[in-house]
Amino acid sequence: MFLPGKRCPERAARHQVALPDGDVIILHDDCPDGWQPNDRAALLVHGMAGCHQSPYMIRVAAKLNANGVRTFRMDLRGCGAGAGLARRPYHAGRSDDLRAAVEHITRMTEASPVALVGFSLGGALTLKLLGEGRHPLPTNIDRAVVVCPPLDLAKCVSRLRRRATRIYERYFVRLLYRQLLTMQPIRPDGTPFPIGSRPASLWEFDHTVTAPLGGFESAADYYERCRPDRFLAGVHIPTLLLAANDDPLVPLSDNAHDAMSGNSNLHPQFAPAGGHLGFIARTGSDPDRRWMDWRIVDWIVNQSAN
Repeated sequence: MFLPGKRCPERAARHQVALPDGDVIILHDDCPDGWQPNDRAALLVHGMAGCHQSPYMIRVAAKLNANGVRTFRMDLRGCGAGAGLARRPYHAGRSDDLRAAVEHITRMTEASPVALVGFSLGGALTLKLLGEGRHPLPTNIDRAVVVCPPLDLAKCVSRLRRRATRIYERYFVRLLYRQLLTMQPIRPDGTPFPIGSRPASLWEFDHTVTAPLGGFESAADYYERCRPDRFLAGVHIPTLLLAANDDPLVPLSDNAHDAMSGNSNLHPQFAPAGGHLGFIARTGSDPDRRWMDWRIVDWIVNQSAN
């Protein structure tokens, strides 16, 4: 997750997407030469404390572009180029933000088929959008990939409390708090939200910041209502789920295995090793050792969605 990657020149066009509550998200549009309306597009959604410049976002977008896919790297609320443009933070329940992004992409690309690619928390958002069934899914979404999604939010937050992973928790809390300081946060009822001192843990951040700003009663209420494994049974498009058995941050929940086995649209690939968004493989048939990147490209470019 923290391994550096090769930086590519930033040439993407930026699109601002206004959300119904007045906040704004940013899409970074990388359009390959020769791309035509009706050609494939993909929406890439980063993980917690990430942005459009996260190395995995840049790498995967470049590889998809090289295969003729137009990519839109999304900055979630308050992230990356969206710093200062939101008054409410992102969280695992804001699937409507992805819906707004897809609708915006549809207006620009006409009838292009769109694939969703979600990493970590972005994968949680993707699964919620695909499986919640509150509104019809945009018809141009025809396939998806989720990588290392935190299927059980409470269990993932609890795992971060272990001594071996506290460094990750401190990193996440520091960046989340820094993003909060760029906002003038307001509660769901429109009243200002005072920013206190930096929370000591991710659970404390979610209990004192995410929950009140997101309209949840508590961190426990947020985790239960937004846990992605609740939505697996409702996924109705071919969806590749990549995960690693040695992921230090995201344990695989038992009920997720049961839900995935009962849904033929879900195609899990559990690697014995790979860490969290790592997946560095031995030299083999792929052009480089980034196993995750090429499984995403294979699924989006070559996978039949019939």
